[in-house]
Amino acid sequence: MTPRAAIRIVLADDERMVRTALRAILSAEPDLEVVGEAATGAEAVSVVRERRPDVVLMDVRMPEIDGIRATEQILATLDEPPRIVVVTTFENDSYVYDALRAGAAGFLLKRAEADALIQAVRLVSRTDTLLFPSAVRSLAAEHARAYPAPPPWVAKLTGRESEVLRLMAQGLTNAEIARRMEVGPATVKSHVAAVLAKTGTRDRTQAVIAAYEAGFMNAR
Repeated sequence: MTPRAAIRIVLADDERMVRTALRAILSAEPDLEVVGEAATGAEAVSVVRERRPDVVLMDVRMPEIDGIRATEQILATLDEPPRIVVVTTFENDSYVYDALRAGAAGFLLKRAEADALIQAVRLVSRTDTLLFPSAVRSLAAEHARAYPAPPPWVAKLTGRESEVLRLMAQGLTNAEIARRMEVGPATVKSHVAAVLAKTGTRDRTQAVIAAYEAGFMNAR
């Protein structure tokens, strides 16, 4: 069996000590490789374009441009962008929510244990589940900027697609959704693709954010 390639990571944080600590933790794992660092948001965009990592650990508060703008630029300019995980001090920070809305796949607290950091990188790069779903749900419920009326995509979802979106918000993988709904994984994958297309979102995290903002999660 051909060994799986290491997950390539870029670290973006204006504090050198933070980057050094993250590098030490991640580089100790045989399947993780830190391929670049950045001390500003603008530098993060440049390094990501050059190094083409699988995952970016992105601080939200950095000089020149912040992590939110850096996330937007990376996702808008690369055909196959990396998964971006926001690294933050406060989980209820509005900056974190804005980064998720901009396309970040999830977030981590800077005080997270080393094992949590390692598993989060692996999870976000190679699986179809939501990173820390309960934390994302709490953040979305607290910061969601509600529409005055449900957006048109809500009415376009089929009953099955609506069910899939709710299960996605619970953090279930495609395989887990398939078992819950008693359908095949290919069917779930098709439903997920339809949900992302109809909500106009890039991934599961953005779809969950959109669902909360639309009031979808409170409706039955």
